[in-house]
Amino acid sequence: MTMLAPKLAAARAVGSLARRAGRGGGTSLPGKVLMRLDPHAISALAQRLVRGSVVISATNGKTTTAAMTASVLDLAGISLVHNRAGANMAGGIASTLLSAARPGGRIDGELGLFEVDEFWLDRLTAELQPRALLLSNLFRDQLDRYGELETIADRWAAVATSLPAGTRLVLNADDPLIADLGREADSVTYFGVEDRSIAMPEMQHASDSKHCRRCGHAYVYDAIYLGHLGSYRCPSCGRERPAPTVAADAIQLHGTTSSTFSLRTAAGTATVKLPLPGLYNVYNALGAAALCLDLGVSPELVVAGLEAVTAAFGRAERIQIGDIELSILLVKNPAGANEILRTLVLEQAELDLLGVLNDRTADGKDISWVWDADFELLAPRVRRLTCSGTRAAELALRMKYAGVPADRLVVIGTLEQALDAALSAAPDGRLFALPTYTALLELREELARRGHVTRFWERRGADR
Repeated sequence: MTMLAPKLAAARAVGSLARRAGRGGGTSLPGKVLMRLDPHAISALAQRLVRGSVVISATNGKTTTAAMTASVLDLAGISLVHNRAGANMAGGIASTLLSAARPGGRIDGELGLFEVDEFWLDRLTAELQPRALLLSNLFRDQLDRYGELETIADRWAAVATSLPAGTRLVLNADDPLIADLGREADSVTYFGVEDRSIAMPEMQHASDSKHCRRCGHAYVYDAIYLGHLGSYRCPSCGRERPAPTVAADAIQLHGTTSSTFSLRTAAGTATVKLPLPGLYNVYNALGAAALCLDLGVSPELVVAGLEAVTAAFGRAERIQIGDIELSILLVKNPAGANEILRTLVLEQAELDLLGVLNDRTADGKDISWVWDADFELLAPRVRRLTCSGTRAAELALRMKYAGVPADRLVVIGTLEQALDAALSAAPDGRLFALPTYTALLELREELARRGHVTRFWERRGADR
């Protein structure tokens, strides 16, 4: 502690100065400074957590899954050190631990709960040495940053094989890339969907993992639920989806507001009334439930925690602005966008939309992914779409080709003006915003400036 204490103090001072200067800095900057002063500060601080750490990663849904897990563990009376603000690279994790460190070496919290960026998983897992690792899905995302999907899959496979004995793996059985990570593991829990009534008639264009990693043969699917997630088998080598021990059945999706499902575990079956929409959130809830059950939480508390969860930042978050209810639904890659679109078309009325497409570094410079998302699903339901962001014109072009009439498309590059225009043209009192990642931050900041939300930006960093 003696060697680390002055470095902690220096990192805190930098964060304090940044906040006083109005630059935020509370989420990632202090951690980045600390890591520069001591590259293994995360390891040193994480070792002081009396219950150890758990790590959650995925391409889509890790922030919401972590929020669901936190809701359950809070009810269980476990005090957490959790990067709730969503900064999930090394700087954000270090800042979270830094903020919990107290004089004398104590950490203010029992269990570390960390969502981790998929590209940082190998490095941060080595530092955190978690007692459990939840991996939910891998989808094509930001090819200019990550490369092809197999690049991440190979890195994750190396993580899975290098975990110390006794580390629990919690894996999505419905994602072939994820399920493969537990084939040789001793301590693994699988979760998945077991409701064929919600299966799609065919695989979506944006689906990714279609071939067996063992032999290269195309998978045969008995049911497809989300992207390439489903019940699959390889007709060549015989590898197939593992049977999940935590599963969802009797799924009911209630538009953009909520969902209901039957949670099946070794302890029995219970109905979960989830206050978040979409099949993607059912998957998030399954992952959180499996992880918490592995941590020894009772099934009753798991259900209660899932039902008490609130929307994470920009993930089906609803904000009242005068007579208008604004729903914010983050879109950042084809698979995630398709699930948002499938959820939106469950609404009965025509839709008023604000789409904000950015191509900043944290979004990915390559926006060609919008052509792989199935916006054609949404086109017949659009009453008006206000397009904004650094690539507003490209979004409007994509929607025109999807079938949205030109007179229902409005291009306004400035977000402030686009928000005003979209709010004023929502006669039913509901507006759905579909921003990419940096656009979400900008939208939330604009809403905070207007007094509609708290200034959450000040607690976020540049991590995604």
